[in-house]
Amino acid sequence: MMIKKGNLPKDSKMRRRILIVNVNWVGDVLFSTPFIKAIRRRFPDAYIACMVVPRCVPMVEGSPDLDEVVLYDEDGIHASPSGKIRFILSLRKKRFDTAYLLHRSFTRTLLSLLAGIHKRIGYYTRKRFLLLTKTVEPPTEEVHKIDYFLKIAQAEGIKADDKHYEFFISEEDGRYAQELLSNKGILPDEKFVVLNPGGNWDLKRWPKENFASVADGLIKKLGYKVIITGAAKDLSLANSIVSLCENKPIILCGVTTLKQVGAVMKKASLVISGDSGPMHISAAIGTPTIAIFGPTSPDITGPRGKGPLRLLRGKIECEVPCYNLTCTDNRCMSAIKPADVLIAAEELLKDA
Repeated sequence: MMIKKGNLPKDSKMRRRILIVNVNWVGDVLFSTPFIKAIRRRFPDAYIACMVVPRCVPMVEGSPDLDEVVLYDEDGIHASPSGKIRFILSLRKKRFDTAYLLHRSFTRTLLSLLAGIHKRIGYYTRKRFLLLTKTVEPPTEEVHKIDYFLKIAQAEGIKADDKHYEFFISEEDGRYAQELLSNKGILPDEKFVVLNPGGNWDLKRWPKENFASVADGLIKKLGYKVIITGAAKDLSLANSIVSLCENKPIILCGVTTLKQVGAVMKKASLVISGDSGPMHISAAIGTPTIAIFGPTSPDITGPRGKGPLRLLRGKIECEVPCYNLTCTDNRCMSAIKPADVLIAAEELLKDA
């Protein structure tokens, strides 16, 4: 399955044809958008496609730097050997001549080889280095994910001056967001703040009691309406937060796609979130954002948008990043108090 922006041009055989093989995490794919932009700036006339898994399509769909989004459904229609053969044949028809492999996967590198892509560039790994035509040595120390991807471009002599990521929202998504907000009693000119309490693992989540305290402060002290966003799986968490609030926020969990939640956030005065995909979407579209970090490192996965930002971290002695999923006190997140967030919120809202 291919998601296209338009038909192939008649002179496509004469153009450089580039495939960017992307990674599997929503936030990391967003971190790849400066790389995509750098490739487009270097090859303005090339036909450039980006290969992603289904859940990551929204992170690159609508990009003006891409001619096509190639869907690789590794857990679905392309999971079986016959599915992979069909995928290889579909890539062959596209006649890509260069593949930039942001993913370190052996399988994806082999697919690129079997698809007849002659130039294959990516990071060195022991399993796949013989399948690459150019290997790039990985960084010797931890760097931000954006810089990690850009290092592959720089190894090809490609400049990357703009390190801000981007997220693209359609007019249709904007209309859906406005209709959704209107149905919840929020008028087009009414100010509101978004709380995004979810996260892909529990230790990255700020305590629900703290979100409830902040929601009450925003409503009572600052006079803003408050919306809680999230996926359907976050509905229970959102209900728990609302049950602790004196003034009830509006819940929008499970009723928006990533594009639509981005459209809601774009209309917001402020977004408050832990380290998560939606937090990065908010930063990417330029909405004032408060990012609450605990076990993860902002030096590696911190927001890199162009909008106003406050990054809050608890002062503790634990080593960061920390991937101790058996941690029981989560003190890195608990160390950040509701008062800290409300002070930052008031400052950002005043500036806005």
